[in-house]
Amino acid sequence: MTAQHTNPANLDNSGRLPVSVVIVNYNAGTLLTECIATILKAVDSIVIVDNASTDSSLSTLVTRFRNEPRLNIIRNNTNLGFSAGCNIGLDASDEPYVLFLNPDCKLEQRSLIRMLRVLESDPETGMVGGYLVNPDGTEQGGGRRKIPTPWRAFVRASGLYHLSTRWPRLFPDFHLYKQPLPDGPVAVEAISGAAMLVRRHAIQSVGKWDERYFLHCEDLDWCMRFRQRGWKIMFVPDAKIVHYQGTCSQSRPFFVAWHKHKGMVYFYKKFFGQQYPGILMGLVAAGVWLRFSLTVLYYTIYNSAKFFRSKHGS
Repeated sequence: MTAQHTNPANLDNSGRLPVSVVIVNYNAGTLLTECIATILKAVDSIVIVDNASTDSSLSTLVTRFRNEPRLNIIRNNTNLGFSAGCNIGLDASDEPYVLFLNPDCKLEQRSLIRMLRVLESDPETGMVGGYLVNPDGTEQGGGRRKIPTPWRAFVRASGLYHLSTRWPRLFPDFHLYKQPLPDGPVAVEAISGAAMLVRRHAIQSVGKWDERYFLHCEDLDWCMRFRQRGWKIMFVPDAKIVHYQGTCSQSRPFFVAWHKHKGMVYFYKKFFGQQYPGILMGLVAAGVWLRFSLTVLYYTIYNSAKFFRSKHGS
């Protein structure tokens, strides 16, 4: 692998970073505008790929940033999914670095500079993620993690991960957010698709996002493929990113749950189908769909209780 070096401290003549930001939007509301406001001055271009939103997110954005030449808005007639939206935005960008950013994230300029410095510090680093936090400041689970292999998924689902403190190799937990923050950037197996800063040269060797995922698990897929091609993935603990997780999907919990679990089954089949016995993979798929059934049951009970309370004023 080879990569061209640029010093992120040397901004272009406009004082901006050589980064194209790709944002896939679906009904993000005012968060889309707030997201762009935090990074617009820092980058050369922002591509917004809208997956047929029905809310006022785009009109609010256009009103706020009317005639802004660095904004490129691509409007899809239908919802093509997150992966397809990312690929459309990627094709419409041309900077040597691409930041894939969810519209419900707020990324400060200093965080982006820090991530870019880490990315450029090692030519074998292909992808960098920051410190994802909830609005209350607590760390989110997906910002740094291990790949959820079938065994790790079983350990997590069965509760055996509680034994990881005594036997970490036998009962590993793929979530790392409960571990102490490292003092500096560290290599990890996977980061979150909510905020991925990627070297374009690495994408050319790995390939684009897999569009067979509609929503969820596509980021794990990309992390797997990056590592298979020898690229490092780095987590940067001092690059803080506030993520209002679930804002764009909370109105469609069943739709989101279906595609999430469908993506999980495809992910396991794609990467582990040849490594594990067929009966084990069958059990994994059954476990995924059982989890989906329980999720549907939970939302059904929750929505019924909410409806009942609204009718009876309690």
